[in-house]
Amino acid sequence: MQNELKPFWNKHFNFDRKFGLLLILLLCIPRIVLVLHGNQIGNMQFVGIMMLFMAVAPFIFLSKHGRYQIGIKKPANYSWLIIAICIGLTFSMFLYFLGESLYGKSYENWYQYISKSYNISTDINEQTKLITFGISAFIGMTFSPIGEELFFRGIVHSSFANSLGNKKASIIDSSAFAIVHISHFGIVFHNQHWEFLLVPSAIWVLCMFLVSIMFYICRERCGSILGAILCHSAFNLGMTYCIFYLL
Repeated sequence: MQNELKPFWNKHFNFDRKFGLLLILLLCIPRIVLVLHGNQIGNMQFVGIMMLFMAVAPFIFLSKHGRYQIGIKKPANYSWLIIAICIGLTFSMFLYFLGESLYGKSYENWYQYISKSYNISTDINEQTKLITFGISAFIGMTFSPIGEELFFRGIVHSSFANSLGNKKASIIDSSAFAIVHISHFGIVFHNQHWEFLLVPSAIWVLCMFLVSIMFYICRERCGSILGAILCHSAFNLGMTYCIFYLL
């Protein structure tokens, strides 16, 4: 029987829900702290380092067989790559219209609050704005989708799935994903003090849970983690476009 974990780790751990919980605690708690700190100082550079740790986790802990099991392989259904992109873009636009209709231009609108981290100047010309958008979109479409999907829909999901099955595992990894994103919006730094926006953050976390489920569906239908990565990447592209051009 082939083991998902590399020999060194296999001596100390089983690839099960305990291992998945350990990964969540080790990487998600520091991630939350770094994002909150980044919102306070207006700089998210250290969050990128955490994304790198998430991306390399499968290669540190898993054997070749284990990486295959979590979806690091060629897609079985290429049409779902296109569908995944459409789903991601559509949901990002849905969140824009939902936020605008409920909270308008206030900081209780998730996209309005998140836009602060982009440090967009109000007096830049269109060419500079386009270049800045391109750089921001590229970063948003690579670091976060690759790191988070290899972590949440990859190694974390599969470790829980070995113990509980795919349906329960998808609920757990999606819940972890959603809770982590309360640091991006929900616990907000506004007017030099911290606030917890109960109702807006509840809506945001629910939406993050739902979009995370969609990422998992794309992974399953595509037959590869690439489906989840592309859906997530398209979602971030749509969100970045909304922040630069629609807010």
